Amino acid sequence: MKQPPVRPGIMDLRPYVAGDSELEGRTRVIKLSSNEGALGPSPRAVEAMQAAAADAHRYPDGAATALREAIAKRHGLDAARIVCGAGSDELISVLIRAYAGPGDEVLFPAHAFLMYRIYAQGAGVTPVAAPERDKVADVDALLDHVTERTRILFLANPNNPTGTYLPEAEIRRLRAGLREDVLLVLDAAYAEFVQKNDFEPGIALVDSYPNTVMLRTFSKIHGLGGARLGWAYGPTHVVDVLNRVRSPFNVSAPALAAGAAAIADHAFSDLARRHNDYWLDWTTTQLRDLGLDLTDSVGNFVLVTFSTEPRLTVQDADAFLRGQGIIVRAMGAYGLPNSLRITVGAGEEMQACVAALKEFVAG
Repeated sequence: MKQPPVRPGIMDLRPYVAGDSELEGRTRVIKLSSNEGALGPSPRAVEAMQAAAADAHRYPDGAATALREAIAKRHGLDAARIVCGAGSDELISVLIRAYAGPGDEVLFPAHAFLMYRIYAQGAGVTPVAAPERDKVADVDALLDHVTERTRILFLANPNNPTGTYLPEAEIRRLRAGLREDVLLVLDAAYAEFVQKNDFEPGIALVDSYPNTVMLRTFSKIHGLGGARLGWAYGPTHVVDVLNRVRSPFNVSAPALAAGAAAIADHAFSDLARRHNDYWLDWTTTQLRDLGLDLTDSVGNFVLVTFSTEPRLTVQDADAFLRGQGIIVRAMGAYGLPNSLRITVGAGEEMQACVAALKEFVAG
């Protein structure tokens, strides 16, 4: 049977593989593979989603008016310069489709979120990865890899999966070193977890430079990964382009309602941040005391690099944890073949994970 021709490059894509949620033969697992919110969603968000379900026969507000106003109120922004999407993933895709095409390049650090590469290749755009320095984005290397074909530079800050970040001064140096016509996209999915005086999520930079965009998500600290909800803040001309390219009803009514309720629930997000502060520090200390190599993560996860010695390899560690009913994420696809990323979960989950790794290291 003759099949319709697929556009060149599509069959070369390696589809994104989400973190596992199940283990064969296990009725209960500890899932620490997807950087999901440890406390789940705000009860107010759940209530809002349930209420919105009664009107599921109605199309959602395509302009996401109430949600944009709630975001603007929380962060002191102009609601007219906010665009909402079905996760920040969708907004990454829309930005690439709007600003790059065949023959163009999209640039990002070596250990970057996989969807930058996947969406670029899907649009016929050439992905370019710049080397990092000790698992931290390198501003000089990024600038050295800019060519006349570069259209967008994506920088996750903090970065997933390394958990490292660049201070505001370095981000400003990066923006100042770029051509004016190169769009700088700051993916601040984990910004709410960062407690560093020299960190700025991107709002100030967007307000200072015309061709800069900040992306945020409700999937992490707000615990709404299943709702698929994200947002972008940018200059008026970029927002106008995004609204022309995105789907007209790209965010569901339950997600819109949940997002507005979640971002207004300051007490819950503060609780989630305090939980992460404690268990991130505790887990990092415990695992380093075992002699394991960890980056200085500021996200809701740790990156652990294992030995290449027999019995102590990353494959051995992953298999051992799975045998204990604990799912973490192997990082080979991110160019980190000896590393596992472990999400900060509930307290008892972190205690179980550390206990398992102690047993693994002890042999």
